[in-house]
Amino acid sequence: MKKSAKTGFTRVFDLLDYQQNKFPQKRALNSYKNGKWEGFSIAQIQLEADKLSCWFLEKGYKKGDKIVIVPRMGRPEWMIFDFACQQVGIILVPIHDNASDLEIEHIILETNARYCLTADSGLYFKLKLVISNLELDLDVKHIEAHTAGFFEGFKLGKVSKTQLDELQRHKDNIKEDDILSIMYTSGSTGTPKGVILTHKNIVSNILSILVVFPLKQTQKVLSFLPFSHILERTAAYAYIAYGVNVYFSTSRESIIHDFKMVKPYFCTMVPRILEKMYEYLQTQLLEKSWLKRKLVQEAFNVAKKYGDSRSKSVLYLIKLFVVRILVLNRTKKQLGGKLKCMAVGAAALRPDIARMFSAGGIKIREGYGLTETSPLVTLNRFDPGMNRFGTVGIPIPGVQVSIEALNAGEEGEILVKGPNVTTGYFRQAELTKQAFTEDGWLRTGDIGKFVEKKFLKITDRKKDIFKTSAGRYIAPLPLENHFSASPFIQQCQIIGFNRSFVTALLVPHLALLEKWCNNQGIHWTSPQYMILNIKVREKIMQEIERLNEELPNYKRVRDFVLCDQEWTIETGEMTANYKLLRSQLVENNRKEIDKIYEGK
Repeated sequence: MKKSAKTGFTRVFDLLDYQQNKFPQKRALNSYKNGKWEGFSIAQIQLEADKLSCWFLEKGYKKGDKIVIVPRMGRPEWMIFDFACQQVGIILVPIHDNASDLEIEHIILETNARYCLTADSGLYFKLKLVISNLELDLDVKHIEAHTAGFFEGFKLGKVSKTQLDELQRHKDNIKEDDILSIMYTSGSTGTPKGVILTHKNIVSNILSILVVFPLKQTQKVLSFLPFSHILERTAAYAYIAYGVNVYFSTSRESIIHDFKMVKPYFCTMVPRILEKMYEYLQTQLLEKSWLKRKLVQEAFNVAKKYGDSRSKSVLYLIKLFVVRILVLNRTKKQLGGKLKCMAVGAAALRPDIARMFSAGGIKIREGYGLTETSPLVTLNRFDPGMNRFGTVGIPIPGVQVSIEALNAGEEGEILVKGPNVTTGYFRQAELTKQAFTEDGWLRTGDIGKFVEKKFLKITDRKKDIFKTSAGRYIAPLPLENHFSASPFIQQCQIIGFNRSFVTALLVPHLALLEKWCNNQGIHWTSPQYMILNIKVREKIMQEIERLNEELPNYKRVRDFVLCDQEWTIETGEMTANYKLLRSQLVENNRKEIDKIYEGK
């Protein structure tokens, strides 16, 4: 298949030739090993991918075969493996590392996978156990060197010209409409669905990203989301097209360390990490030093006005200059000091957090997308005047967005059409039919509206909106963001389906709460006991009542359940995309929730 003369690539693996011909990089992909960063040149990546492709052909793999991968973080080996599969026509099926045994079983059986490669020996043994229970003859390996189960395909020798010629014939047989990958959704609403993504889907998104990301060749970017995330996977492809140098973080725990070492210019980000850093700033509001408290509070006050009409006065600019030097630059230094731009997606980002980091000199731009859209649909631009905090931006080039109104207003379900949209769900014809309108628009399941006629604002998930027993509709996401604005509330889930009033599950900001207790002379023990402390509950209720004043009566939170630990992916209370598993959280706290309603 001929490559487009205009773009240089029509299939994703064409990106290797594209970078090699346009701006070859000596450190295209980098990983941290043995105390230092080791780089792969684009020529090395192509060579290793070719060798691995030839190995697949030698082992009898053919176009359409499926291989399951279970990565943790990104790393060069995953991209090499991915490109090698693409060149032969093997369909890669990523599984999140926190997937349950039942989810893994479902995916392996539905795809009839031929092989499985995991990130490490721990996941290797997990998959081995699942497969043994299924009584399948499926080979499992991992990419952790020097231990049992290591995938020897990464240690191949030279390949002959005859083998490369045979490989080229297979590459020529790959079309842009061929399936590149089957990406399974996180399963927050039931059994995971396999989203079919073609080369054309992903390439269209890459071409759009090349227009909207502010990157130039040789700049450094840090990648720290797992390769099973479509956001990071498509971004990594785009980085190859840009010719930037990609550095893969080794673990979730090492992210700040890696930022300081790499000093990247750009990264993609999920809101939870920014929230953590924002929460650290909030703890400083209770410092004993009056001057420090005053400076931090002023930084928050200045950040609230950043990017609106109030931020153009001379007095404001002077205040911004001062708080950047004395407060906000410290946060920027934690991220390496050279970070200029960040694209945020996967979950909702609170506007106050986006303003805070932007005020500190890092352009935070929130976007919106789905696995079904490869993933990007909209993005706030990095150009002046093309960003609105609290929105997810403008549709990217080539993608159409429409609103199917639910009522007489302008709010409704978001519909998407474009070359990035999936052809459907794997072996799920009925679900595929339900996902599209009669004229071909994808139903996203998200509710939103346009602000200033072009900026898309997400107001909630269609499936999350509920009705109280009084017949009032409640959209939980805006309320959750509203109450999370309290420095003492770290996480919030609104409850009230078929109930007479609204309540909430809350995770308090424990570090800040401990400081407050110390200042108040309240003996701090452990979180599981402190959430029962009368004075702690009174403090949280004061915060709730303060924020309730800004809401109509039917949206006000009347009572709450305090949780003693953060909701995370690891605890099974968030999806791999950092969205709340609402039904699981309700089930985990059902006894306490029922007590509230029984006592009213």
